Amino acid sequence: MIFSESPEFKELVTFIPNKREPIHNWYYFKEGFSKQLVDIFINQFNLDENSTVLDPFCGVGTTLLTCKQRGIKSIGFDISPFFVFVSKVKIRDYDLEKLKEAVSEALRWKFERPKYLPKEKFITRVFSRYTLEDFVFYRNKVLEIEDEKIRDFLLLALIDSAIKTSWTIKDGAILRIDKRGKPPLKKYFKYKIKKMFKDLKYSNLKPIETTVEIGDARELKIDDTSIDAVITSPPYLNKIEYTKIYSIEMSFLGFPETELRSYIGSRVEDVDISDLDANLPLSAKAYFNDMYSTLKEMYRVCKNNAKLAIVIGGGCFPDRAIEVDKIAAELSEKIGFTVKNVLVARNSWCTRARTIKVGKIRESIILLIK
Repeated sequence: MIFSESPEFKELVTFIPNKREPIHNWYYFKEGFSKQLVDIFINQFNLDENSTVLDPFCGVGTTLLTCKQRGIKSIGFDISPFFVFVSKVKIRDYDLEKLKEAVSEALRWKFERPKYLPKEKFITRVFSRYTLEDFVFYRNKVLEIEDEKIRDFLLLALIDSAIKTSWTIKDGAILRIDKRGKPPLKKYFKYKIKKMFKDLKYSNLKPIETTVEIGDARELKIDDTSIDAVITSPPYLNKIEYTKIYSIEMSFLGFPETELRSYIGSRVEDVDISDLDANLPLSAKAYFNDMYSTLKEMYRVCKNNAKLAIVIGGGCFPDRAIEVDKIAAELSEKIGFTVKNVLVARNSWCTRARTIKVGKIRESIILLIK
């Protein structure tokens, strides 16, 4: 198995470059990867308009949107209804004239103080009363719109504006409170919808088949041998629980709270991969058990000679670091994939009590071929 130090991917396996990318930057997703990463593997895998790309952990749709921009069919799944919502808004085909009229009308909406505001403590802790009043007013106006595409477009802009003008900062697995000056939501929302419309106006998105659904990566609703390539990133071992970080967005859209990552690594009683290291923590065994199921599904749906790029991070436990890329690559070989390379994008230390080093962990891209 070949491990190649590839520091050129260090930033590309993060979402940071997408902050400069139209449409991709409509909603910041800290756990995602970059458009440039997808472009690199589209080129390396020689994908074209006759190809179909899968992302079974699509997040906010970076793989799907990049494929659409390149005129390539793609299919995405995610367990989070909020992420699927964001992806849909970004990959849709819009009637720009109708959208322009809707944006112009929204810019003229005259504020009226709402009678009722959210009472949930986790909401009132992170928003000023003025921001909440603006949000509820605009949300009520947006929800009156009958056209689903226009309604969702404005709703995503509003939710992003609400988060940007809240007192929250996403910091690892927690939401921190910072009450330093924030722009008025009304001002930010108007800026946001004008910017989003401008992005679409100059995007020249291709009307290619792009689909995204809520779905479990262990049981993909796709026919056998129908996929030409996979570009994806599964949840990292023992990393953040998305429910906590995105609870505000979920609440604003009326989605029920769920253990968003629970289907990867929570079912410790179901571990059945006999050749896993017996000394692994039980939660790590459960994680690799579910990863094994996911990789088997990818193998089933991929065509012969299909190519895969899987971004994955190491696991950090109090007593050790776990080479997730190595174990995942070994499981892939057991299933029948050929491991072409493991590109090591980033090396870091796993620490206990912040200062005690217990081992090195890698963030890598596993390249497979069926």
